[in-house]
Amino acid sequence: MKKMKKLRVFLVVMVLVISSCQPEELPETPPNIILFLVDDMGWQDTSVPFWTSRTPFNDRYETPNMERLAKEGMKFTQAYATPVCSPTRISLMTGMNAARHRVTNWTLEKDSMKQMEKNHPKLEFPLWNVNGMSPVGGDSLAVHAMPLPQALHDAGYFTIHSGKAHLGAIGTPGENPLNLGFDINIAGHAAGAPESYLGTENFGNGKEGKEIWAVPGLEEYHGKDIFLTEAITQKALKAVDSAVTGQQPFFLYMSHYAVHTPIMGDGRFIEKYLEKGLDSTEAKYASMIEGMDKSLGDIMNYLEKNNMEENTVILFMSDNGGLSAHARGGDAHTHNAPLSSGKGSMHEGGIREPMLVKWPGKIEPESVSDYQLIIEDFYPSILEIAGIDSLQTIQKVDGESFASILKGEKEYNGIRPLFWHYPNEWGPSGPGIGAASAVRKGDFKFIYYHADRRMELFNIKEDISETKNLMLENPEQAKKLAAVLSDYLKSVDAQMPIEKLTGELVPFPIALLE
Repeated sequence: MKKMKKLRVFLVVMVLVISSCQPEELPETPPNIILFLVDDMGWQDTSVPFWTSRTPFNDRYETPNMERLAKEGMKFTQAYATPVCSPTRISLMTGMNAARHRVTNWTLEKDSMKQMEKNHPKLEFPLWNVNGMSPVGGDSLAVHAMPLPQALHDAGYFTIHSGKAHLGAIGTPGENPLNLGFDINIAGHAAGAPESYLGTENFGNGKEGKEIWAVPGLEEYHGKDIFLTEAITQKALKAVDSAVTGQQPFFLYMSHYAVHTPIMGDGRFIEKYLEKGLDSTEAKYASMIEGMDKSLGDIMNYLEKNNMEENTVILFMSDNGGLSAHARGGDAHTHNAPLSSGKGSMHEGGIREPMLVKWPGKIEPESVSDYQLIIEDFYPSILEIAGIDSLQTIQKVDGESFASILKGEKEYNGIRPLFWHYPNEWGPSGPGIGAASAVRKGDFKFIYYHADRRMELFNIKEDISETKNLMLENPEQAKKLAAVLSDYLKSVDAQMPIEKLTGELVPFPIALLE
């Protein structure tokens, strides 16, 4: 009996000893993160259908790598940005809604509003944050915030910017991505468009009077037959090699200039679209879309070749709706059908975007989400993906993380309001274009136009093309959303234009419905 007792004691001790020798559970390795942002790409500029059925545009474009990404990840059918580029990019980098950060129009020249804003016949526009964002305080015309790449850099990420920056005006700290937490900057500066996409034209360098728009830092490609999309992709992958060598997780912000104007044909792909019968402009545009898609494929192939695919998250997004008011072939305001209008508009064609996310081991392949999200949500989502859960930011973050949606841990209930605010002038006219504020909550969207105080109410679920204004039919719903929008704009001290005729601030919409 004593022997059995001693044996039991011995076994217990051995178990304890063995257990104490086991290695502690290692923390999960932070994933590499690639944010693939396309400029001016519409919801329909792809062979991937984001609607309930395919459309003629889905059959027009060839984007096999987007199809590949959709098969391997999650497709979001109701992802939103802002109507124009800089507000989206600042929201992305700060997690703030445009009404709060006040970079409500596109930036370029320091301390200066746009001429079309100064000359508006009815409205005097507020002096918004024309200088963009700043990593330091002291500029009254810039938003001071903790940039997303800085937060990732501080957490040990090797941060790479490649392509369009457009985050700060010329001569400000925000002009240079290196001041915003990026370790490497490839071709990013103040301008939001290239003078030329062609290496044979030195990407616009050397053109007198066009210095502002010339793409910097790509001298090794000057004089060569290479498209800008390809050049910045090649350089980006070389930069990723640096991170791999240094054994750091990396954040690649692959921010394409494409498919922003000037619309120029990518010689690798244009012939097939001319053979499809597209006019010259639309064939060029389609070739730029496919060139962008090739960039995505090159990045995905690189990850696979280097055994990095399983620990890399890819997020694909566009910065605003597809260009449709001008510079395109065919009829204006039709290039995003079934959505109404395009870039610059508060209608769906101006703000609804193609969004895909791949997160191996977390996302169910070929999954689809109807979750309604907006661009400022990317900031907290990427931080959560990176495992950063205790960041002290200067700014108030408006965005909400969608990481739980990616992992299938949360169901969307459709009641969260999304807000847009554009107290500015873009230039072209068309459906939903002009100074306006808007809110979407559930199925309904309410739009308030500042110049004439006109209001629109749409049931987006039933009327995705926004053909039927329900203001008279459903005044109670309109009043509810007008109140939600007004309360939010007041809470963030949103800027409003002044009516030139009266000298008074344009009222919030609820004041007109009470």
